Amino acid sequence: MNSVLCAFRPSMGPHRLDRPDATAISPPDQPRALVIGAGVNGLTAAVVMARRGWRVTVVADRFGVDTVSTVAGALWEWPPSVCGRHHDDTTLTRSTGWAMSSYLRFAQLAADPRTGVSLRPAVFYFSHLIEEDAAEHAKMLEVQERVPGFVHDPALIEAHGVNPDTGVVDAYSYLAPTIDTDWYLAWLAHQAHAAGVTVTRRRVDGTLVEQEQQLRVEYGADVIVNCAGLGAATLADDSTMDPHRGALLRAVNDGSYMSRVTAALAVANDASTEAQDMIFIVPRGADRLLLGGLVEPGQYDTDLTLDNHPPLRQILDRCTDFLPMLRGVHLDAVDPVRVGLRPFRHGGVRLETQPGTQIVHNYGHGGAGVSLSWGCAYEVADLAHNLVARQGAA
Repeated sequence: MNSVLCAFRPSMGPHRLDRPDATAISPPDQPRALVIGAGVNGLTAAVVMARRGWRVTVVADRFGVDTVSTVAGALWEWPPSVCGRHHDDTTLTRSTGWAMSSYLRFAQLAADPRTGVSLRPAVFYFSHLIEEDAAEHAKMLEVQERVPGFVHDPALIEAHGVNPDTGVVDAYSYLAPTIDTDWYLAWLAHQAHAAGVTVTRRRVDGTLVEQEQQLRVEYGADVIVNCAGLGAATLADDSTMDPHRGALLRAVNDGSYMSRVTAALAVANDASTEAQDMIFIVPRGADRLLLGGLVEPGQYDTDLTLDNHPPLRQILDRCTDFLPMLRGVHLDAVDPVRVGLRPFRHGGVRLETQPGTQIVHNYGHGGAGVSLSWGCAYEVADLAHNLVARQGAA
């Protein structure tokens, strides 16, 4: 386990990690926020709010490597993601704004290797000409206009050694942030500590509306921010939440036995069927490669191995067939499989203030939590500011 992540594992009570570069404690008249959830969206919201002058406490029952965020493939994608099932126009319009804001921030972070963020070509392949699919064509035109390094060329199939017999006939590429979630969450945790954020290990049960006043008094909070992921099903009494189990294989990518894969390669999951046909081949850090993936709705069991869950073996077969250079690929001997539950929400991300309360909801990101994290955090901070401003004017 990464030593920095170990340092972030909190004790059973509240604490501060005092560092020379930590910001001073905010004066008493500054607003206070209680953020529930310490995955990528909870921590990012906490960092953004703290840097805007809030006194922030994060409460969660899972931190660091125990969160689903460490399982994420964490390839930045223009919505919807290859594993996504959100195609509602309103949802996608908001998501593209959050994604672009996040892209700009990740591009800045890529200049510092300590963040675990890097920029690399990401190539998306299609079994039909893109112009023949109105939704895909519209998405491509948005990408072409907004994202650096765009190239639309079927020659990308041969250029990256893809097996043409798998049926892909078209492709485009752009420059995408890829995030090593182990390093990145550790960096994000340190940013939170440096900004003066307090963290507490605690499980919050029951609906937030029923215990809002109690929590606000207990933590001196002007606003509560719900970034609880799947936990929002209970906290927000939201029956539209649905776990979508996902899994990634981790392979060695150090050039010792095959040419290193340097670009991310993907084929979107076909949301119209239940077939597991996604291709997800993404370099991670200096010497690892992620192979995926799965979208298994309504499945909670995460104790999966290559031996007890055949679809994991099928991931390896599917990726190897797609990219023949992976034949004989060596899986990570210590950490070969990561399994997690995507916090999918029918209707897309819920990012809004709950009427009549001081609660801001930010959950339901599905497989795009990392891609949307900074954009969502900025909007969370704006909504929280508006709540406090209205409260002060009342």
